[in-house]
Amino acid sequence: MNVRPFVLAWILAAFLLSPVSAPGQSLDNWPQWRGPLGTGAAPVATPPTKWDQDTNIKWKVRVPGDGTSTPIVWEDRIFIQTAIPSKGDSDAPFVPADGGKGKGPPPGKGPPGKGKGDFGPKGEFGKGSPPGKGGKGKGGPPPSEPYQFVLICLDRNTGKPLWTKVCHEEVPHEGIYWGNGSFAAASAMTDGEHVYAFFGSRGVYCYDMTGNLKWEKKLGKQTTRNGFGEGATPALHDNTIVVQWDHDGGPGFVAALDKRTGKELWRMERDEKTTWSTPVIAETGGKAQAILSATNSVRSYDLATGKQLWETEGLTVNVIPSGFVANDIAYLTSGYQGSKLLAIKLGGSGELTAKNLAWRFDRDTPYVPSPLLSGDRIYFFKLNNAILTCLDAMTGKPRYSAQRVSEIGSDVYASPVAAGGHVFLVGRNGNTVVIKDTDKLEVESVNLLNDPIDASPAAVGKQLFLRSRQSLYCIEEK
Repeated sequence: MNVRPFVLAWILAAFLLSPVSAPGQSLDNWPQWRGPLGTGAAPVATPPTKWDQDTNIKWKVRVPGDGTSTPIVWEDRIFIQTAIPSKGDSDAPFVPADGGKGKGPPPGKGPPGKGKGDFGPKGEFGKGSPPGKGGKGKGGPPPSEPYQFVLICLDRNTGKPLWTKVCHEEVPHEGIYWGNGSFAAASAMTDGEHVYAFFGSRGVYCYDMTGNLKWEKKLGKQTTRNGFGEGATPALHDNTIVVQWDHDGGPGFVAALDKRTGKELWRMERDEKTTWSTPVIAETGGKAQAILSATNSVRSYDLATGKQLWETEGLTVNVIPSGFVANDIAYLTSGYQGSKLLAIKLGGSGELTAKNLAWRFDRDTPYVPSPLLSGDRIYFFKLNNAILTCLDAMTGKPRYSAQRVSEIGSDVYASPVAAGGHVFLVGRNGNTVVIKDTDKLEVESVNLLNDPIDASPAAVGKQLFLRSRQSLYCIEEK
């Protein structure tokens, strides 16, 4: 294999601090929303660093409905979640796939079909539906029409649908922060044998790789802060799915499900406001633990029993970013109404104190996007702004700090991804800036799609997958 020396060096560096992929996972896939290592890095992927609407687009498909979840990739299959108004019409704002410029395809009437099972003839997509009623501003009113909560499986080589399943259909009990939230914000998960779709208050659904439903589980209804909507993706580890159910409708809880049956293994009540972060799974001393970020306290639970192992100070209000674990350190952050990044040394118990911290960083931390760990570097945005910081993962000292990346616009929701010695930074305007994965901010390329993007990208093999609010792109060098 002819691989350039700098790529080999980058792959080696990526393993110095990154955790080992979980059993049943593969570095060649993107099985969960933050990739094979849960850090945002794809150590063996080498996607293109240059593209536009006409260059290096292997395929582009229109995805019906609306969603902000990351595409999940396993070998030749892609899984994506979406929410579709059952009637196929709506009076809510619609953002076309071309970002409002140029001709672009108009919104269609949506696919037929109601209830569980397939929709559309032979599982075909239909023409695509506009997003449904979600209200404007903070906490729009609940929709007046039912939605279908849908899992789609695509062929990775062509983008054509292999099967489509309506997991559930109902009128959502609360609205979303339209334009920012989504009724399909959480990402799917897969272990290569089954795929797990999570729609929060609408339930958890397990399908085999050919689309046969194996089990489903309802956990109740959430009431989110300010009606911002749901979106916390669960964590999958070995045979256990961990669901963090922090919300303002209390009491909240954390629950563990058996991935094989959906049976609830344990549940622990929690007193926390709405949290959108994904649990972090760590293994220390031969035991696995689930570490949950939140506002009041950061807590760790024994994965086998649910017993609380330790807790320490909380993060800021509205905890959204997902952390990661590497080198026996848990890195957790949030950035609304304050700034905080904690590097917590694992192995402690009870009430942790300052001595259990490897370091902390109290400025320029992210609100929505999650941080990225690549090699010994941590990258993150300031709030939702295109202002990037890079820290040394072991010391917390900046390699560079608060550097503006103006080409991706003023707003960022997508989390950064690392692959092939580069870091991919995606703005809400649809532009992607590719920088070198080094100690200096060096722009490699600026790539324009003119299609608004909130979902985080996925890098697999020689391909990069970008999901806009209405389309999915496969980017591969031609």
